Amino acid sequence: MALDPYLIWFYRQPGNAYVGFVLGTLVLVLVCLVIGEITFWLTTRLMGKHLDNVAGEALRYQDISIEAAKAGDKRSFKAANKMANDAFGKSFFHVCAISMAKLWPAPFALAWMQYRFFYVDFPIPGTPWSLGYIGMFVIIYVAIYILLQQVRRRLTFSRGHQRESLTVPVEPVR
Repeated sequence: MALDPYLIWFYRQPGNAYVGFVLGTLVLVLVCLVIGEITFWLTTRLMGKHLDNVAGEALRYQDISIEAAKAGDKRSFKAANKMANDAFGKSFFHVCAISMAKLWPAPFALAWMQYRFFYVDFPIPGTPWSLGYIGMFVIIYVAIYILLQQVRRRLTFSRGHQRESLTVPVEPVR
């Protein structure tokens, strides 16, 4: 609520209420995305070595299971394969958890919007339906997120921003 006077300012600038809502929500979404990106960047920097170790462990157990299968040692293959599956699962859920760092500001923004716009509806032209503040926020959020991803891919300085360790390593089993 301490940020309320600053956030609502963008909603009140245009003379039209609909344009003001879209402008204010656009600014709110941009703030959420910037905070999320900063959090994601910090998290990957702090957890990078750990993520690399977990992914490396998964690949190591996979290699052991493949070698055991080639040697015909069924018992060792099953044991190593189980450990590889556990390590891949651990790696996958680490990646999911760190990816959530980008999304955590959105519920706080929606909570503030509920305080201000709970009873506001936006009619969908040509239909009897309408969208509330959540629907509008989600549409703007997804559109701006996709747009910013396209812009970021085109910028040369951000190519090193994504960590290779944030992908779950998957190699085909032979």
